[in-house]
Parts: sequence; C-alpha cells; structure tokens
Amino acid sequence: MGAPSSTYRVQFTPSFTFADAAGIADYLARLGVGALYGSPMLDAREGSTHGYDVTDPTLARPELGGDAGRVALQDRLKALDLGLVVDIVPNHMVVPNPWWEDVLEHGQASKYARYFDIDWSSGKVLLPVLGEDAPDEVHEHYLKANWRRGNTELNYRRFFDITELAAVRVEDPEVFEATHRAVLSWGVTGLRIDHPDGLADPGGYFRRLREHFDGWLVVEKILGPDESLPQSWPVDGTTGYDALREICGVFIAPTDAYDGDFHAVEHASRQQVADSILVAEVRRIARLVEGVEFEEACRAVAEVMVNFPVYRSYLPEGLGYWETAVRLSRSPAVRALDEQVRADPHGELATRIQQTSGMVVAKGTEDTAFYRYTNFVALNEVGGSPDRFGLPVGEFHQRAARREAAEPNAMTALSTHDTKRSEDVRARLAVLAEIPDAYLAFEAAMTEKHGISEPTLNRLAWQSVVGAWPLTEDRLGQYLEKASREAKIRTSWVDRNAEFDAEVAAWPAKALNEPEVAAFAERIKAPGWSNSLGQKLVQLTAPGVPDVYQGTELWDFSLVDPDNRRPVDYDVRRDLLARIESGWLPEVDDSGAAKLLVVQKALHVRKRGLHGYRPLHAEGPAAEHVLAFERSGVITVATRLPVGLEQKGWQDTVLPLPGAKWTDVLTGRPATEDLASLLDTYPVALLVQGDQ
Repeated sequence: MGAPSSTYRVQFTPSFTFADAAGIADYLARLGVGALYGSPMLDAREGSTHGYDVTDPTLARPELGGDAGRVALQDRLKALDLGLVVDIVPNHMVVPNPWWEDVLEHGQASKYARYFDIDWSSGKVLLPVLGEDAPDEVHEHYLKANWRRGNTELNYRRFFDITELAAVRVEDPEVFEATHRAVLSWGVTGLRIDHPDGLADPGGYFRRLREHFDGWLVVEKILGPDESLPQSWPVDGTTGYDALREICGVFIAPTDAYDGDFHAVEHASRQQVADSILVAEVRRIARLVEGVEFEEACRAVAEVMVNFPVYRSYLPEGLGYWETAVRLSRSPAVRALDEQVRADPHGELATRIQQTSGMVVAKGTEDTAFYRYTNFVALNEVGGSPDRFGLPVGEFHQRAARREAAEPNAMTALSTHDTKRSEDVRARLAVLAEIPDAYLAFEAAMTEKHGISEPTLNRLAWQSVVGAWPLTEDRLGQYLEKASREAKIRTSWVDRNAEFDAEVAAWPAKALNEPEVAAFAERIKAPGWSNSLGQKLVQLTAPGVPDVYQGTELWDFSLVDPDNRRPVDYDVRRDLLARIESGWLPEVDDSGAAKLLVVQKALHVRKRGLHGYRPLHAEGPAAEHVLAFERSGVITVATRLPVGLEQKGWQDTVLPLPGAKWTDVLTGRPATEDLASLLDTYPVALLVQGDQ
C-alpha cells in the first residue's frame, strides 16, 4: 500500500462527523486530493473538539457516527478513489475511562494495572489536589476508593503536564494489542502517530507496528534544523514541521533588525518548566539515580533535560545529543547520572529521562519561550528556530533534494491543528522582514497609544493584529489570554493576575479600532498574498506528500488552537471551485480564489506523480526573487521577497527553461523565459511540457 499523492486534514468534532466528511468527499476529489486525513477517530471524551483525549481505543467514536459511520465514510472515499489516513494516540488516554476506573477500584489486582505507567511502590495511585475549577465529573472520579491524595508527587506518567491524560504502556505487547486492534482492522491507507517522543521505546513501537501495518506511516516527530529521524525507525517520515520551517524560511528576508538572545529566553523557560509543572516527573526520575543525594539528583536530572539540543535521544542512537546535554550541565551529580545511563541505555533511568526530556523541551520552548521571545513571531513555529532568520535559496534546494533522496514519502505541512499561526498569517508576517524600519516605527507609535504593560506580550499582540487582520475582538481576546498565560511572565494558568488579565482583556477593543492598524495591515496585504501563493505552490510540488489543512485552500488567517478549529464553509469553496473548473482565472484578492486555483491545479498535477529534484536558477538583476525547480517534467516558479521586487521590478530577469515547449497550467498560456511576462497574472507559475 503506497503513499497518497496528497492529504487533506479534517478535524472531527461532534459538529463535524464521519457523515459530514463523507459529504465533502466529492469536493475533495474535485480538488485533487489523494486521501482524507482525519483527526483521531477512536472514542474520546464527550464533546471533545480534537479527539486526543481517547477513552476507549476499541471502537470508533459514537459521537462521530460510530463504526457504521466510519464504514460508510470509507466506502464513500473508496468509491471516489480517495484514501483514508487516521491519526492515532499510542501514548496516553484521558481519565476517567473504564480501564482507569478499574485500576482505581482494584489497585494492582486490576487486569489493567499494567496498562498505565504507574509507580506502584506506594501501593496506590497518587492523584493531585484538584482546583475548584476542575469539572464536576473529575471531582466525582477522584472520590474512588483506591487512591490517596498527593501533591506534585504524582506517581503516574502524564502527557506533558495534563493530569487528566494518563500515559499508556504501549511497549507491553498486551497493551499494544488492546489499544491497536480496532484501528488496525479498518484497512486504512495510512497512520499518523501522535507524540512518539513520549513512548518508552519509539523504535520498538514502530517495528512492532510495521509487523501489523504495511501502509503509509508518518510520525509527529519534531526535528531540530539539522536533525534526522533515527534510521532504525521503519517509517516514511515526519508529519512535516521540518518542511514547514524550510518552506516558510525561504520566503523570509535575512535581517538583523529583530535580533535578540533567544537561547537565554529558551533556557530560562525550560528551567521554569522543569522546576514547576514537570517537577513530579523530575523527582520520579531522580529516585532512580544511584549513589547521589536526592536533591542533587533532582538538580542533575532537570539540568540535563533543560540542556538537550533536540527533543530527546533514542539511545544508543543519538548518543551525541545526550553527550551535548551532559557537557553543558554543571551539577556535580551529572557525572553519576551519565555513567548510569551509559551503563544501561535501555534501563529505566535512561528510558524515563529520554521520555521526559521531550516534555521539558516542548513545554519550555514551544509553549513558553515562543510566547516570551516575540521579536519576530513568524519564526516561532512548532519545530521552528527563531534564531535562524530566513533560509537561503541554495540551502532550500539542498534540503529539498535530501528529502527526495532519503524520505520522498514524508509528509509536508504549512498549517496544522498544532501550528501557532496559520500559513497565511506567517506569509503576511514575513513581509515585516523586508520592511523592519517601517514596522518597528508603527509598533512604537501604537505602543505609545495603547501599549500592553508587559513588553513581550505587547510585541506579540501588535504582530498578531496585523498578521491575522481582520479579526474580531473575541478571537483576539481569546488568543491573548492564552498567549499571556502560556508565557508565564505576569500571569499564568495556575497563578492568575487579575489586574493584568483585565488589562489584556480590554486591549483588543482599543487596538482594533485604530485606523493606523487597518492602514498598516492593508500595506502588507498584497505582498503577503504573494508569499502565501508562493509557499503553497512550493509545498504542493516539492518532495514529500503535501497536506492541506482544512479550509486553507482559501486564505486562512487563524491563530493557535482553538482558533484554527473553527468551522469551514465548504459551500463557498464548492462554488468557487466550480467557477475555476469552468475556466475562470480569479484575481488575487480578498476572496482567496487565487489560492484555491493554485491548490487545485497543483494537486491534479501532483497526482501524475512527481519524482526527482532539479534546482533551476534565474538570471538577471532580480534573480534573487525567484525560487524554481523541476520534477518529472513539471516546473515550479515562485516569487520571493515581493516588496524588494516591487521596488526594482523584474527588468530583464529570465528563467532559462530546459528543452521543450512549456505551458503554465495556472493561466493556460504558453510559458516564456521572461519573468515579467511569465508572472504578470500571478506571482507563481506551474509549468508542464507541451500544450495542455
């Protein structure tokens, strides 16, 4: 079973069910999609809008239509020659659930006691003190018999710091079979594996999964800029955050106007996470360190995880990353920790510290530092590197060629349910790299009028306004509430600051009613559109299997979840697609129809099969403003750095075309090497050989 040509991600919710997905299947087929890619479809907590809080992995979620609805969806997809890719969650389940209830009632005598990652040395499950705002059903659940109230001294592993998501021991063959039996019986095209870094033995898990599944297999693994997947993993690749960083990066101009010390912010953020919300995990690991006083062991464990250069190692693979973390750590107990880990790289100490380092890095970097270091937030993306400003064209070509050679079936993405902001917001914010003086002057003037008293949130807020414009007070308010609490500077989810929270809540009404804000957003809108079309065409035609996140075939100016899970209007998209199918060439305007045109044409070309990778280079005074490559007789041409291009024009810049006659499938016109003519309708072109 091969990889699909492309995927289209949908978020299943009680208001978007299996039947609703079946209802858009014909639209997806017309769009050119290869497979529907769904968020988790197994039974989850009632009302869940994401599905990662699984309660029963043995059946399709009844709220979405159950097994009957799932089968009907697959039948509809099959009739249209569309595949189905399913997101699964092997790391954890939400509690309460029937298995967990049995554990609380029967303790170690429960048949499910081994299913969860619980330290039974105390003889009971230790649960945290609950806040007054916890749901009633959770309070009721915690009144079960076989537990005693604890503090941060939890004795079961969680998903990050979410107490209600209890880790599952999928490394146990019995647990693997119980949690995977249902989904492996569905006969799907592909699987997307959530959060492999939380598993005790990711490599072993993937090898076991491969024994039962021969389809397309991609993993939600966040890679550093120069990191590769462990070569022992029998998977097709990642879910595409590495490609996102590269594709977005090549549309950002290099500048030092937004420079700062990101690594200092990142280090402090990770340390705060290790010392607070993940202290229970740190202390559990420290108890495994032999021959060291307990508090010293705690400091050593935390320090090593804080200093990890990537999310985690997979010893003995990735030993260099472990060595770097140890070398950067100064605690006297680090030596003993290092010796014990090296002596038994598959032992409990090594396993748990590797499992937990990913939590410290993710919570410290993505969910804290990215909300504190806000100099230029287009770079603050999952898997991103805010200290790497822009990506040279030559480096992009090298990385694309490497992906084609090593992982041609890895997923590529621009927007996901986890991205901090949508692809079109980032594309618009990329314009600020070309006009740093103008933007910083605007921000300073607006701050003088309506500044937020916390400087980093103030900087984030103004960029968010112009990047996601137009947006409502409610959307902006919800975003800033989340951003301010994730940053943990003046307020947080745990320690609220009522006065500051009120200041933040009142800010959107002030900022959104300033005429200068609308004027600046209008100024960067057109070059933002150019960046959006460029990066989308590149993603859809470059090496890898491209994913289109729901609704992003039109402009989508969403911020972080839950903003990016708003309902999608498919009636509007159907109507616009029908016009495009009849030959309409839309303007590049607020409707976003030009992006739909690019997506539809590129996906249909993609279905022919694209292989190889050949960089193409423009010649002339504006050559730096072109990114171009050829694959299987298809040429992609994208404009980059549009503000600078507008100032000087294409002049006599050309893109030499290899060999035969070429046609631009976006416009239907014969292609010319003169870029001013080739790109006079759209800032992108998609060329195929011969007449079309």
